[in-house]
Amino acid sequence: MDIRIVAYKSDYAKSFYDLNIEWLKTFFYVEPFDEEVLSKPEQYIINKGGYIFFALKNETILGTVALMPTEESNILELTKMAVLPEMRGHKIGQRLLQHCIDFAKQQNLKALLLYSNTKLENAIYLYKKYGFKELKLESNSPYARSDIKMLLEF
Repeated sequence: MDIRIVAYKSDYAKSFYDLNIEWLKTFFYVEPFDEEVLSKPEQYIINKGGYIFFALKNETILGTVALMPTEESNILELTKMAVLPEMRGHKIGQRLLQHCIDFAKQQNLKALLLYSNTKLENAIYLYKKYGFKELKLESNSPYARSDIKMLLEF
């Protein structure tokens, strides 16, 4: 499958929102924090030093992922990964994840951090396969739905 990973353009903001809202509604629910961040990706991610990437086939957006700044210097949070429902199971998520890992290494980051939920067995398996290690989840996690925190150090 001829897929390329591209960086955020404002033309893609609606796709970023739509893909993530669909994913959240399918697997969980939309938290107020999600709605705020997803509706203003430039304000909450790009302008704060983060990145958003998209998987495209021709000009069709198949999936997306974001790397958001954290309070710790040189550690970005891998977040807001979503793939079109009809494209799930085609390794789009793996392509996006590998792109983020490669990008993080090129940027000389210390680590990638993520929050997830153990209900997402395939995702957790994938993160572990790529070297993420489980950390103790703080009681004031930024996401009510998260029950696992993971880190990939470089």
